[in-house]
Amino acid sequence: MGSSNTALNDDDDSATESDNDTATKTDSDSDTDSETETDEEFRKRYDTGPFREGEKVLAFHNLRIYEAKVLKFDNRSNGWHYFVHYLEEKSAVPSEKIVSIQLPLTLRKQLVNDCEFITHLGKLVKLPRIPTVEDILKMYLDYRSKKDGTVTDSVQEIFKGIRVYFNKALPVMLLYKSERQQYDDTITEDICPSTVYGAEHLLRLFVKLPELLVRADIEEETLLELQQKLVDFLKFLQKNQNT
Repeated sequence: MGSSNTALNDDDDSATESDNDTATKTDSDSDTDSETETDEEFRKRYDTGPFREGEKVLAFHNLRIYEAKVLKFDNRSNGWHYFVHYLEEKSAVPSEKIVSIQLPLTLRKQLVNDCEFITHLGKLVKLPRIPTVEDILKMYLDYRSKKDGTVTDSVQEIFKGIRVYFNKALPVMLLYKSERQQYDDTITEDICPSTVYGAEHLLRLFVKLPELLVRADIEEETLLELQQKLVDFLKFLQKNQNT
């Protein structure tokens, strides 16, 4: 994900040029580094970045968050710079099957800040979170019940599905590399992630949901209702962001 110390390029010519400049610099450095740099200094410069070549990341670009793959990285004087490729679906998806979920600006900023704390500063989220994902979903349903007088079966099913998606997706695509050990130490067969993790990780699911829902066999009318409910849920999260 982007930061003041991270270069994110989605322009092929720009990325190619940057790669060549980086390769040239590495070649020229190799003539002098062997004489002036110890092995420990070399490892410090090139082996301690938060992301690795080929690793999938969430990249912040043009006010939106995309899944991307690290092609190359370089530790420059002003910090780590990354050259990434934004991942696309291999086959075209009909526009009516694409669910648009736009995160409010404050929630997008929270995602970026969390990324900085975890990947650059090594500060993991303390577990268990209060409230947990389970708590947050229940709070939202209670909120809708008080506002509408009832909660329809379809709304209950939607958020039951969100809980299932979260529990399945978390270990597969919602964790940063540095969070993996914490997950392994915390989650067992009889403990669901939704009873331990909180809003920080739930937001990451919403970045992934359009990709996940495209692959689900859901009718267009149902997708439209789903989109409306999810947008409403994100507004609820935004209003209660600091609670």
